Amino acid sequence: MYVIKKTGFEIRDSGFSESARRCASRRALRELRSQQGFTLIEMMAVLVLIGVVMAIVGGQVFKNFQSAQYKAGVAQVHSLEMKVQAYVLDNGTPPQTLNDLITRPGNASNWNGPYGKPADLKDPFGHQFLYKSPGDHGDFDITFLGKDGAAGGDALNKDTGNWE
Repeated sequence: MYVIKKTGFEIRDSGFSESARRCASRRALRELRSQQGFTLIEMMAVLVLIGVVMAIVGGQVFKNFQSAQYKAGVAQVHSLEMKVQAYVLDNGTPPQTLNDLITRPGNASNWNGPYGKPADLKDPFGHQFLYKSPGDHGDFDITFLGKDGAAGGDALNKDTGNWE
């Protein structure tokens, strides 16, 4: 007695010849083989769909990451401003350059630094902050030039200063 439950065929010895049983058995095996897995087209369709989703999600994640870097640069301007103010409290005048926050300048008699780390002097995009003392908007100006590192621009390239 032959029983193949998955395809629904049931072949018994009674009433069937040997060739009929073989034919039914081959048909049942063919059906089993045809139902085993995915075709190449189905797999390709799934891969294309995954690629499209990753492109959309990945692009949005990258845009959000750059926006976060820009916001970190704006926050870093205000952090540098506080470090310069600490320098002013100790020495009476703003530093000539931002490097004076890291290494003691010759004219700073009450220098109690370092007031920051060398990494504090670069924005999240790897550019130097602009520093001017005396500044156009106060005793000193610190300017973050945005993603492009050049003056002017809008969106992620917009310049931001400590006076804003």
